[in-house]
Amino acid sequence: MFQLFAVKDAVDFLRHAKPISIMSMILVIASFVSLGTQGINWGLDFTGGTVVELEFSKPADLSQLRGTLTSVEAQGAVVQNFGSSHDVLVRLPVKLDIKSDLQVKAIMDGALSLDADVIQKRVEFVGPQVGKQLAEQGGLAVIVALICILIYVSFRFEWRLAMGSVAALAHDVIVTLGVFSVLQLEFDLTVLAGLLTVIGYSLNDTIVVYDRIRENFLKMRKGGPIEVVNTSITQTMSRTVITTGTTLVVVAALFIKGGSMIHGFATALLLGIFVGTYSSIYVASYLAIKLGICREHMLPVEIEKEGADQPSMMP
Repeated sequence: MFQLFAVKDAVDFLRHAKPISIMSMILVIASFVSLGTQGINWGLDFTGGTVVELEFSKPADLSQLRGTLTSVEAQGAVVQNFGSSHDVLVRLPVKLDIKSDLQVKAIMDGALSLDADVIQKRVEFVGPQVGKQLAEQGGLAVIVALICILIYVSFRFEWRLAMGSVAALAHDVIVTLGVFSVLQLEFDLTVLAGLLTVIGYSLNDTIVVYDRIRENFLKMRKGGPIEVVNTSITQTMSRTVITTGTTLVVVAALFIKGGSMIHGFATALLLGIFVGTYSSIYVASYLAIKLGICREHMLPVEIEKEGADQPSMMP
């Protein structure tokens, strides 16, 4: 079978596991501190607001359009292209003392001053209560996903491996959220979808490593848990590099050329793929070793048949 990296001897990946694990703990703590102090820059999907989609007869100059939205009703508007240079999406936060109709009128007045043929294609309003429910349901979706993964991995593997995989997934989500909090990047529904995608991607990478660890615990008669894990990671490295590399090419293309609408989604994936790849080694596998995983835990449980304790009737 072809391998991109055919390594004969096992690479000692876990030699640097302790300092990298300490770095991961620092990143997680820093993420919690940032989330507790700065919080998350919630998008209109979660805070509520008005969305207006416009179609210009010529390529729209976003800076000029922003310059026209100076009225009280249009303050805080987020202006961005939507699909093409002719299509523009304008988003406004909820203002309790100003009706959404007045906000839409202010946006249209500004757009008409630049292009008399501008067309209003879509108007949507998300109330603050709906946004609050979306935020609660989004957080619940992440928690439920982690719990279901814990149950699944516990049935498929041993509980020590299950704890390692869930800790790695939680690590990936927390660090990704921490970066969004530190940089105050907008967090909308596309970013939430990116987080859930990161959970699935990271889990798949961890499961591949765990499958090989389980096989090698049964095959390798010599060597302790560290040697078995190093050998397993080395054997799966070719697959990891190919999968991660091809995925990063696609995500990088989305990040650069995908436009502002999926920029947050691509950013979450870029962060999650990088963090998830190394967490499969230095969080999931290393934590399983620290929890005392060994060959005996991988052996199938022998089921005693009925009557096995009785003396044989054969002569």
